[in-house]
Amino acid sequence: MKTFKKILIANRGEIAVRVIRACRENGIKTVAVYSEADRESLHVRLADESVCIGPANVAQSYLNIPAILSAAEITDADAIHPGYGFLSENYHFAEACTTSGITFIGPTSENIRLGGDKAKARQIMKRKGVPVVSGSDGPVPNEEIAIKVAKKIGFPIVLKASAGGGGHGMKIVKEEKDLEQSFYMAQREALTAFGNSEIYIEEYIPELRHVEVQIVADSKGNTLYLGERDCTIQRRHQKLIEESPSPISTTEKFKKRIGELGVKAARAIKYRNAGTVEFIVDPKGDMYFIEMNTRIQVEHPVTEAVTGIDIIKEQIKLAAGLPLEYRQNQIKPSGHSIECRINAEDPERFIPSPGTITFLSLPGGPGVRVDTAIYSGYVIPSHYDSLIAKLIVYGKDRSEAIMKMRSALEEFIIEGVNTTIPFHKRVMNNPDFISGNFHTNFIEKLNSTRENV
Repeated sequence: MKTFKKILIANRGEIAVRVIRACRENGIKTVAVYSEADRESLHVRLADESVCIGPANVAQSYLNIPAILSAAEITDADAIHPGYGFLSENYHFAEACTTSGITFIGPTSENIRLGGDKAKARQIMKRKGVPVVSGSDGPVPNEEIAIKVAKKIGFPIVLKASAGGGGHGMKIVKEEKDLEQSFYMAQREALTAFGNSEIYIEEYIPELRHVEVQIVADSKGNTLYLGERDCTIQRRHQKLIEESPSPISTTEKFKKRIGELGVKAARAIKYRNAGTVEFIVDPKGDMYFIEMNTRIQVEHPVTEAVTGIDIIKEQIKLAAGLPLEYRQNQIKPSGHSIECRINAEDPERFIPSPGTITFLSLPGGPGVRVDTAIYSGYVIPSHYDSLIAKLIVYGKDRSEAIMKMRSALEEFIIEGVNTTIPFHKRVMNNPDFISGNFHTNFIEKLNSTRENV
């Protein structure tokens, strides 16, 4: 049985710690890479070896492909796990790993290339019979054509960056008079964020749900789904709370339909390893493909909780060429799991709050999990994403999971910096959240309700 002797983790923070733990449990040695700002980070302390790859600036460290490959070479690592963010969806990096004789723990570079081009992915899915939202057939080159396409679709429409996600380059346009300015703004944002200014257009669907499907696929052609996750609660298109199953997934018909569509989408690009197919679900229950995430997701723990499958370990086995050890009818998700992303941010304005953690007390008990890399005395750097912990709970049903999350949030104490824990407490006591009656405008409604009190 082929396996890896040593894996380098090309990332930082909680996901680097998560991968190190999975490697340890498989008897695999680990290498941490770090920037000068992360010298005292937990992932550096936990790994078997560590290599500094540059200064705090990500372009000179965590996005520095030659430095990362050099670190793998000098430590004799035979595989690289990219985590999420940074180089995880950079097909040039995946190709460079392969050229250097190092296994990239993730999909093929072609999978990443196709998944990363949102406009191209839409075209492929449409040809393969996966439903997509009405929109342009590909990138829209200028505002004149954008106006023609928008008129054909009907306002409101949404402009999206072909090369990215996370809300960068995304603009909702409600009227024709606003299209020209929004188009140029979207192009500029896309170019700045992704180095690619291409924009495509979709019909804008208000009050939608964001539901995604976890996929695993081996090199033998077996592609399976591990249930769905609801990621509807977002701010500025950034996810804040995720759960599995989705509150709207109340029938086996829904679960099977969205799961099989996820598999169909993955097979359309001959996907390998673990990945996520993202859909929007409209008020009528119709599902539409929006994008393929060719990496591990931040929210993967909720799927692990309801299925009992360690997705990081699956990634490693699949990258080693091993087949999936189960079939679709053997995957039987049960119970309910919720994840709250704990960010070092002002909980009212969501402004980053870097600094020193002066006191830390983590929650515990049955069904409570914390994925984090922070500790008392840790200095949160200002150079990176503000996510500092993920609080995951599991209950026999959604009601129990909510109660467990409330309790865990009360126990979770972080002093020295502001965090989003108070925000999550508000959500867990909100009637719309408790009932499952919410859409992507949930945060706006929550804030407006608070302002009117």
